[in-house]
Amino acid sequence: MIYNVNPPKTDTTQIKIGVLGGTFDPPHWGHLKIAAAAIEKLGLSEVMFAPAGEPPHKLGQTISPIEHRVEMVRLAISQDPRWVLSYADIGREGPSYTVELLRTLRRGLSDAIELYFMMGMDSLAAILTWREPAEIIRMARLAVFGRPGFSADVDKLESQLPGLRSRIEFVDAERIEISASEIQRRVRAGESIAEMTPPIVAEYIEANRLYK
Repeated sequence: MIYNVNPPKTDTTQIKIGVLGGTFDPPHWGHLKIAAAAIEKLGLSEVMFAPAGEPPHKLGQTISPIEHRVEMVRLAISQDPRWVLSYADIGREGPSYTVELLRTLRRGLSDAIELYFMMGMDSLAAILTWREPAEIIRMARLAVFGRPGFSADVDKLESQLPGLRSRIEFVDAERIEISASEIQRRVRAGESIAEMTPPIVAEYIEANRLYK
């Protein structure tokens, strides 16, 4: 299933949808394990994977063209019908800020749908630096996954962002330490990435000579 900006509206009573944004250069098992854990632990009906057109934290860096990143996500999530591809963060001018992604998604969804924006503990710790954090937590709950070496002082964050605590759901999930940068390094070095990303994605990377 692919969601553009406006997915069809149906009977959406108590439907929970996860949102996983990112560069996905490339998508890997870590992303997929997080999506699976969120569905299981939070009772989500599906997880939307939303590739960022211009990731604001990577401005000035070289990233793969959006058409390659979208196709790799499409291939990676094809194994589970509960994982859907969203184009909501593609095609806008300027950096792909989370608050704008959520605004776009909310315009196409019934108010009865509750969004869960998925992030790591490191992102939660830095949420005050994000654009319009109060608006982010108004439009979506935060599904927060632990990351080794990172913690967040929720009391301190709450004092500066009232209401944050009630919008957080901590998700206990298997920690898989895989990074896109390590995958890219291995490809450049001619090393195997077989255990890091689905075979169909690895084949796409090889066929299109990405990261060489």
